[in-house]
Amino acid sequence: MYSEEQKVYFSKNLLDWYQTHKRDLPWRRSKNPYYIWISEVMLQQTRVDTVIPYFHRFVDQFPTVEALATAPEENVLKAWEGLGYYSRARNLQTAVREVHERYDGIVPQNKEEISSLKGVGPYTSGAILSIAYNKPEPAVDGNVMRVLSRYFLIEEDIMKPATRTKMEKLARELILEGTASDFNQALMELGAMVCTPRSPHCLTCPVMAHCSAREAGMEEALPIKKKAKPPRPELRAVALIEGTGVNEGKWLIRQRPQEGLLARMWELPHVAWKSEGWNSDEDNKSELRQALVDQEQIGIEPNEWFMDTEHIFSHIVWRMKVYRAKLSNANRSSHGGEWIPFHYRWVGPDELDQYAFPNVFIRIMKEWQERNEE
Repeated sequence: MYSEEQKVYFSKNLLDWYQTHKRDLPWRRSKNPYYIWISEVMLQQTRVDTVIPYFHRFVDQFPTVEALATAPEENVLKAWEGLGYYSRARNLQTAVREVHERYDGIVPQNKEEISSLKGVGPYTSGAILSIAYNKPEPAVDGNVMRVLSRYFLIEEDIMKPATRTKMEKLARELILEGTASDFNQALMELGAMVCTPRSPHCLTCPVMAHCSAREAGMEEALPIKKKAKPPRPELRAVALIEGTGVNEGKWLIRQRPQEGLLARMWELPHVAWKSEGWNSDEDNKSELRQALVDQEQIGIEPNEWFMDTEHIFSHIVWRMKVYRAKLSNANRSSHGGEWIPFHYRWVGPDELDQYAFPNVFIRIMKEWQERNEE
């Protein structure tokens, strides 16, 4: 289907280019499969520049398989805070615990064994096996599919499983003997640095001469990718509940349920909005007050709108209105104490590092701090 000359040219020129142009990334300084695994999970849907400081902090805190396997989950989520997609961190720890228990802490070199671990799909297993162990396994992600689509003029929807399977077979054929580690990293690097989604840098591409898409004038039309549905908007009203007395300068936070979205993480109390749109601030505050009584049996007195913000997931986006509030008298005892549900806590700015929060709530609390320091 594709000429042997075109394939060999691609592989050899790509490898030569990589030796000169590869970036100095921290996970490339070691063949430690555990470190490579961490980096690959972090890099899913996250930019390299964002990942680098997280990677350094994470491996400093959990330098070995045993360290991560035996760490409390809340410590792992706190170290992951800000990267988003927290199921990645949970799946990583679950899989690392299995490696610790079943494989004596050694990341498997066997395709079947490594693929059976929680959260380890075809791309991650291929990346670990090839980069760490130099096994001739393909590691096909979005960057790789873009490069292959263009170079070999593959006009098929890359979102279809059949197209991915086809590209994995092609990528495997391109790996020259003994070069799997460098080749897969070079392929990813080309997609990230040269064969970019928009305005690819064709004139500096090491394989431009035989690129079929460039010859056909289609380099910017490929890859073909069916558009995903945009995230569904959800309105959320947030109560920024400020403490008084012994809790002056603190906020009331709560822990999310044990299962589901953002499981067991901490957040500011908030409620899903039943209306299709926002009402006046007075009506919003009244509805927020009633919703927290109905859902959490906690009474508050919202006093003013504080800010609007949003939090984007892959499938939904929370559009949020934040209102400053105090606990109502219904939550105060006659001797001055306060009743709060068991999954609530009072925390001050100096205690935030003890709890893992979705980033949006950190932003809200930092905004509160900045305004109060003015």
